[in-house]
Amino acid sequence: MNKRFTRILATSVAAAALVGSLGACGKGSASAPSAGSNEITMWTHNAGNAEELKAVENIVDSYNKSAGAKAKIKVQAFPQDSYNDSVVSAAASGKLPCIVDIDGPNVPNWAWAKYLAPLKLDADVSKNLPSTVAKWEGETYAVGTYDVALAMLARASDLKAAGVRVATVEKPWTKDEFQDALTKLKALGKWEYPLDMGTAGTGEWLPYAYSPFLQSFGGDLINRDGFQSADGVLNGDKAIEWAQWFRGLADQGFMAKKSGKDSTQDFLNNKSGLLYTGSWAADKARAAVGKDLVVMPSVDLGTGPKIGGASWQWGVTSGCNNSAAAMDYLSYSLKPENLAAVAKATGTIPATDEAAALLPEYAKGGTNRIFMELSRNYAVMRPETPAYPFIATEYGKAVQDILAGADPKTALDKSVKAIDANIKSNGGYKN
Repeated sequence: MNKRFTRILATSVAAAALVGSLGACGKGSASAPSAGSNEITMWTHNAGNAEELKAVENIVDSYNKSAGAKAKIKVQAFPQDSYNDSVVSAAASGKLPCIVDIDGPNVPNWAWAKYLAPLKLDADVSKNLPSTVAKWEGETYAVGTYDVALAMLARASDLKAAGVRVATVEKPWTKDEFQDALTKLKALGKWEYPLDMGTAGTGEWLPYAYSPFLQSFGGDLINRDGFQSADGVLNGDKAIEWAQWFRGLADQGFMAKKSGKDSTQDFLNNKSGLLYTGSWAADKARAAVGKDLVVMPSVDLGTGPKIGGASWQWGVTSGCNNSAAAMDYLSYSLKPENLAAVAKATGTIPATDEAAALLPEYAKGGTNRIFMELSRNYAVMRPETPAYPFIATEYGKAVQDILAGADPKTALDKSVKAIDANIKSNGGYKN
């Protein structure tokens, strides 16, 4: 995986601790009062990510200098490893800032804990990529300037040598075609494992990367009708099929049970023929492989290809003493030119078509346009429930156990039992 994205995923998983920590702090802790009546603070996890932090600071600087600014925005950046701990500590002491960034799938947990206020923006987010808008119980609580998308990367020359067609958005590989492609690629004898699924990944990578395969089979992380139980969807027949198929990729010698730490670099070093990764790796791969690189959608395992949706987004805390200014800034940050600037700096998918049109690689016909198409067509939001951080942790354990040789049903039943108990112990995560 790309190192930057690995750090982001690791931070996301640290947020799993917030399920208990936020509740322990007490719902609805107030935000800290501003240093001055015309200044509000914005927190970001990007202290260790110079490109994204600079892009955010540029937008803030532009807003602060604009004639219509309702307050001066002050940016405070934290190292990713300590960001969530800082949020928990601030929530406990009633010193949250007015604006925070948060990984999209964790937004419902923060909203349930009443740390976030529903957004009331002047900006129209109806044309955004759906995965850049985080909702809970019908209210929008966060919005992102970008997203990322999972895909399969390969060299066209390798596929041609193996007699394998290039999958397209309109015609992805079926389960049988994928099996056939792997068999033919392995037969070339070029790689120990023709497929790299990033199985060395940990934390949020596990549900982000692998639950879409579960969903493509017809299972899911939780029953989305009420979000009260995982029984039947995470341990039902379709889920068992997914687990057997997934481990089968390793058992048949198509992928390693634990891949290298940098799957993208291994692919570029020709240690694999087919790489399951995301849009964050495309520019580096294209620079190295050139026109031989092909970007393909994920596999249709029965109910169509699926990929994870949502990345880091922005929200306003419920105790902000100048929420009008905070909302005004967020509306300003969503202007097309601002979305394009962040996407260009981070190598991510701009949140709107209007912003994409400002970037040749994401405009119609551009080299990275496919990632926007994949997001629009195949992105599935990770379950929009406050229980998600706990669900993610339990599912990740099951994935690792299954790859290590555990009985799939036993591993999944264990996860279901833990998830259902957590939901019950939190009163169903109702308001």
